[in-house]
Amino acid sequence: MAGVSYKDSGVDLDVYNEAMKRLPRLMHRTFSPRVQQLDGGFAGLFQLDFGNQLFRRNYQNPTMVACTDGVGTKLKLAQMIDRHDTVGIDLVAMCVNDAICCGAEPLFFLDYIAMSHDDPLRLEQIVQGISDGCLQADCALLGGETAIMPDLYSRGDYDLAGFHVGVVEKKQLIDGKQIAAGDVVLGIDSSGIHSNGFSLVRKIVFDVAGKKADDRVGETEQSVADTLIEPTVIYTKAIRNVLSHYKVKSVVHGVAHITGGGLAENIERITPSGLQIDIDANSWQRPAVFDWLQGLGKVETDEMYRVFNMGIGIAMIVSPYYADKICRMLERDGHPCRVIGEVKAASDATMKSVTVHNR
Repeated sequence: MAGVSYKDSGVDLDVYNEAMKRLPRLMHRTFSPRVQQLDGGFAGLFQLDFGNQLFRRNYQNPTMVACTDGVGTKLKLAQMIDRHDTVGIDLVAMCVNDAICCGAEPLFFLDYIAMSHDDPLRLEQIVQGISDGCLQADCALLGGETAIMPDLYSRGDYDLAGFHVGVVEKKQLIDGKQIAAGDVVLGIDSSGIHSNGFSLVRKIVFDVAGKKADDRVGETEQSVADTLIEPTVIYTKAIRNVLSHYKVKSVVHGVAHITGGGLAENIERITPSGLQIDIDANSWQRPAVFDWLQGLGKVETDEMYRVFNMGIGIAMIVSPYYADKICRMLERDGHPCRVIGEVKAASDATMKSVTVHNR
């Protein structure tokens, strides 16, 4: 009588090995000359600088910037509609968009994928999205870990975590300390919901309103599935183009990634004491999906602005003299942008506040 095998417990090593063979090509397409290829090794190798003199960064005082994040319950939507090739883009975006808030050049990315069972095709689809996101962000997908845990996850469930490392010269680090009265806030468009608030989204759309994945969103031509699964925009290349243009002048004083907590909470995180920032919600057009969600769920306006990005994916706080030029640069790179607020001195030098004046 044969003894109990690993396969009997729900983990098939032959299928797992088949899945692993699908991944190297998705990693290799993201490699830069700084990656020292070590297929099958126990770690990824990355040179901080190029060996080629033509492309050397010549760092003087490099500061490493590290971020980690996940995709949240947007994964439940992906599993519901059986579409898994874009949530990897979300995973990369949630990390690299945080890092660019410090002005960091993306270097490399690692992923952790936990699955209920071996599924080579689904794993390949997930990593395809991660690879696509890394290409958009200009960073190398250096490696990762895939864990098969049938006792921890229900059949078909999976979870993702991402880890990103970037670098910035210490003198060019953006930390919000230079924000001053008179600065203006630029709002860069989101693609929609991005990757925050999906517990509320799913509650409204599927539980309260009883919508189906192929229903239309309001008066638009887009389906519910297509609208909600739209991946998070990756802003790193466009913002780095701006920062590279102003290497000498200190023009960009703060950058905030608008995620959970909305505009007010995320901008306040980088606002120095003694300042108040007023955001005019009438200065941009909200994507239709937010009006649709608010109507379906009868959600209070303040709650909408606290949970969602409401159409602004990144806020940049800049010197007013350069605002128009920066907007033109961002729009040239495909990111619509406009002034959405201003920085003022607060009445109390020990306090700080960010207020979104709603419609």
